[in-house]
Amino acid sequence: MEIRRKIVSASTPLINPGTTDYYHYRLLEILPGVLSLGTLLACVFLSFTAPLAAVYIIILYDFYWLLRVGYLSVYTISSWRHYRQAIKVNWRSRLEREVPHWHQYRHLLFLPMYNEPYHVVAATFDRLCQSDYDLKNITVILTGEERAIGHFAPIAEQIKTAYGNAFGQFITNLHPTGVIGELPGKGSNMRHAAHIAQQYVDSRGWNYDDVIVSAFDIDTWVHPQYFSCLTHSYGTVPNPTRRSYQPLALYHNNIWQSDPFTRVVAYSTTFWLLTDLARAERLFTFSSHSMSWRALVDVGFWEPDVVSEDSRIFLQCLLCYKGDYRVEPIYVPVSMSTVYVGKFWRSICNQYLQVRRWAWGVENFAYMAWQFSKGTGRAIPVTIKIRHLFNYLEGNFSWATSALIISILGWLPFKLASESIKHLAIVQNTPRILEGILSLALIGLVVNAILGTWMLPDEPPKRKPLVLALMLAQYALVFITMIAFGAMPALDAQLRHILGGRFRLGFWVTEKK
Repeated sequence: MEIRRKIVSASTPLINPGTTDYYHYRLLEILPGVLSLGTLLACVFLSFTAPLAAVYIIILYDFYWLLRVGYLSVYTISSWRHYRQAIKVNWRSRLEREVPHWHQYRHLLFLPMYNEPYHVVAATFDRLCQSDYDLKNITVILTGEERAIGHFAPIAEQIKTAYGNAFGQFITNLHPTGVIGELPGKGSNMRHAAHIAQQYVDSRGWNYDDVIVSAFDIDTWVHPQYFSCLTHSYGTVPNPTRRSYQPLALYHNNIWQSDPFTRVVAYSTTFWLLTDLARAERLFTFSSHSMSWRALVDVGFWEPDVVSEDSRIFLQCLLCYKGDYRVEPIYVPVSMSTVYVGKFWRSICNQYLQVRRWAWGVENFAYMAWQFSKGTGRAIPVTIKIRHLFNYLEGNFSWATSALIISILGWLPFKLASESIKHLAIVQNTPRILEGILSLALIGLVVNAILGTWMLPDEPPKRKPLVLALMLAQYALVFITMIAFGAMPALDAQLRHILGGRFRLGFWVTEKK
């Protein structure tokens, strides 16, 4: 899909193709892909031309990954403990005790949808109605697409009839098709709905600082205490309008029905977020999250022409407030569906497309690097700029390369080494060294398998005890999923950034069942 429109935020001038600025920005866009592809090609090249040098590099790289698995496991366990503690707290009681003015806070809940079936939407509202929070303090905005009006309109009417009276207000919105400068997707849909919401907020004279916004995927099931925990956090942290609030994302809605591949990918995503929740300084908003209405208005709402609107809104706020913005972790979870739709190969294709859409978030690297040198970006402390740029570049680089280097390219030099160096001790012993390093690294996989199984929801009563053992055994697929649903879609997205033009991605809507 050709989506060459403006390539910076809605509040800045357009960058016209053919100008110097345009080519500078394009260089920033292609940099992550060049680094990833260049590294992989260099591994292959050195394996043919200098296998001994490649051996030393691979040993160092694998040892680095052993250390990384170690400290990431520490963060995972730390976050898991916070999660276990958080779900045991009576947040409603703490809210009433520690935030006596909690009734002054109002919630706006954005639920964008496209072609999801009624039972998916209804299940989300069923979970909302199980909240221990006062639902009359929540305004729901169910926003659909004009291009799917025949699907959206009857479902919206059914949902409003069945659940509308439970909330303070229930608003439906229709995002028009064909708006110039927009990319059809979640961001543009919510941006249009936000303008409707602003009229609603202003008509009631609400203080922007007291309005909390949650932007959820339509299949998001909230924990019964989520809104109480969110309101407590908002009412107790310093300067709450300068924060986004990121819950732990689980993919549990249909976990027992899913196939092993989609389950492993789902839990890999959860554990990635667990490690980042423990490192708030590098945390970006992801998928379903919350923030203040004040911040959302100050940045002009979500940008209408990006795929990764969830992480982009954090960067918009970071720029607007000159670096004085962060993400507050919330360990009370929300749950979404895996991509499993009842057919194995269709689910596999959907999984690849979903991860590729997430990997398209690499578009934020060029955005950051460009905006950090412009306007309010210049006022952001250099340490914050470097940290975010490095973390984002390193994260996308590792995403695209590490699994391939460790599992495939790491063994290539030994296959190609000439007879003249095969007798060297380093060459003869390296396979055993690598096996030892990888065996130690499996400790991290064991930790994830145990914690992942511990986090599973209650199994259906008809399930046999053997299922639990199979849930543990499925983690043996992790090396396959790391390549097929990790490195490959990430490389796909980065290569498309290099090529540009018609290879750019639009917003792919995950099929929900």
